[in-house]
Amino acid sequence: MADDLSLARDAALAGAAEALRHFAALADLPREVKADGSVVTRADRAVEAVIREALTAARPGDAILGEEEGETAGTGGRRWIIDPIDGTALFVAGDKRWLVLVALEEQGEITVGVAVVPALGRLWWAQRGGGAYEGRFQDGRILDEARIQVATPASGELPGSRLGVVPDWAREVAQPLIAVADERPWPLHPPLMVARGDLDLAMQTCGQIWDFAATSLIVAEAGGHYSGLDGRVRPGAGPSLFAADAALRDAALKSLSRAPAAR
Repeated sequence: MADDLSLARDAALAGAAEALRHFAALADLPREVKADGSVVTRADRAVEAVIREALTAARPGDAILGEEEGETAGTGGRRWIIDPIDGTALFVAGDKRWLVLVALEEQGEITVGVAVVPALGRLWWAQRGGGAYEGRFQDGRILDEARIQVATPASGELPGSRLGVVPDWAREVAQPLIAVADERPWPLHPPLMVARGDLDLAMQTCGQIWDFAATSLIVAEAGGHYSGLDGRVRPGAGPSLFAADAALRDAALKSLSRAPAAR
């Protein structure tokens, strides 16, 4: 029987293959708008179904929470968390930066996280206590595996720190950071850039637990820190920070706490 990390990677790669099939035929892909204003497509649902099938076959007693299909009950305090296509707006625009995210939560703690960028043929993964890694994939095989580590910022101060903000359409929440840090473009999802040392700080300005479960562990196992704006260290709903060190995280949280309330 596959271990949890291997299962998560296999399930995520199966989802990635399904997503790429739809990505290659975007012109024929129907789109809908959900109640929250976000876009959803047949691809989102198909990818989640593929991942759920792989997880259920291997771990029938585990709960599963997915963005599109909600939560199915399980036993034993284990729950898989799926974001089948993180960045559907990017997906439907033909932008290659969208992700497939799979995580395992045990007794309230994220213990496994996998992030795949299918259109770029790359993936990242972590297991609690086992470090964070990246690699590329081809024909379902993982190649060029390498351990990753966050950068060591020159100081814990915001000025000069390399910042990534996502998504582009909800930037107002991050304005206190944008005003003082060195905002950079993000060829990859900003939290992953923090994990591999390309950024010092990333802010994801909105999201739910499935947006953060996998990447929060990957960043933590790379030596970084994850936090909600209220200081929580477990992934949940709302804006979130990913930082290369604790001092930078604290400085960012302090700066954001001083921002005037949005009207």
